[in-house]
Amino acid sequence: MSTIDNESYRKIHFAVMAIESGAKRLNISGQEMERRLKEQDLIHQRLIGQYELLHTQSLDYVADDIAETLINWERNND
Repeated sequence: MSTIDNESYRKIHFAVMAIESGAKRLNISGQEMERRLKEQDLIHQRLIGQYELLHTQSLDYVADDIAETLINWERNND
C-alpha cells in the first residue's frame, strides 16, 4: 500500500472540501464543479497553488472565492 505524506494529504483534503463547498455555492454537483475547475486548471493553480493562503480562511470564504474565481476565469476564457 502506498502512503502519502501529511502535507500532500492536507492539500488534497482541502481541495476536496473547497470543491464541494464551491459546488454548493453554485448549486451544481461536486463532479460538475471538479470538471469545470479542471478545464480552467484551477485545482492546481488556485486550490493547491494558493493552499498556504487559502487554508487559513473560513470554508465560507474559500467557497465564495473558488466559485467567483471559476466564473471569472470561464468568462475570460470563452
